[in-house]
Amino acid sequence: QLQASGGGLVQSGGSLRLSCAASGGTLKMYDMGWFRQAPGKDRELVVSITSRGSTYCADSVKDRFTVARDNAKSTVSLQMNNLKPEDTAVYYCATRFVTATSWTYWGQGTQVTVTS
Repeated sequence: QLQASGGGLVQSGGSLRLSCAASGGTLKMYDMGWFRQAPGKDRELVVSITSRGSTYCADSVKDRFTVARDNAKSTVSLQMNNLKPEDTAVYYCATRFVTATSWTYWGQGTQVTVTS
């Protein structure tokens, strides 16, 4: 099970830190991802981090968002800086085993709202 937290309301230019905690096992052999879905839009991958620590950031959030993982605590975080109104969305964490081709387990989502 994945539990996401840390969403909220922030002004443009502000920061938020999302956290995703896994229960029931270790994340050591799992890739982790943060997705978001804005109203009327498809869910999109924002950032990801592999089991070995390699990261990916969508162009829209590069230099603003940072993903990190703590395998000992079975958590993954998303530090979001210089937030923009277009970052407003429900953010979901997801995980997949290292050999899987699709994201398997999803958290419940946390709302991020950025006002101008």
